[in-house]
Amino acid sequence: MIKVERGDPLHPQAAALLRQSHALMQELFPPEDNFFLSFEELCAPDIRFMVAREGDSAILGVGALALRAGYGEVKSMFTDPAARGKGVAIAMLTAIETEARAHNLPALKLETGNVLYDAHRLYQRAGFTTCGPFGDYPDAASSVFMEKRLG
Repeated sequence: MIKVERGDPLHPQAAALLRQSHALMQELFPPEDNFFLSFEELCAPDIRFMVAREGDSAILGVGALALRAGYGEVKSMFTDPAARGKGVAIAMLTAIETEARAHNLPALKLETGNVLYDAHRLYQRAGFTTCGPFGDYPDAASSVFMEKRLG
């Protein structure tokens, strides 16, 4: 059973997953198209950072909800490659949506990479549809923007 709870991005296991995620994004996309949050930004008061575990085991996944004016943004979603296929990502996304609803946010939005096809499928299965750029994002060729209405 996967459980998701509030966590600390500076926890060694969470930080290791975030570093893996950042390295992958830097490998796949040009620097100007990397929009991941820094460790410092993930500790900000408007961020709800979460970790996923199977039982009381090691951290298998991370994710965050950024509280924005009029919507919540899904950030820093990453699952340990060894734990993929166990339902970690959908459990994380469900927890992020629950948190967004608790803050009475009308929508969730996200930016993901254009070649992250597994992520696209996950978000589509969870009810997200494509949309245009939002917030401060540029209309980058390597970005896919998605949203889910919560109302």
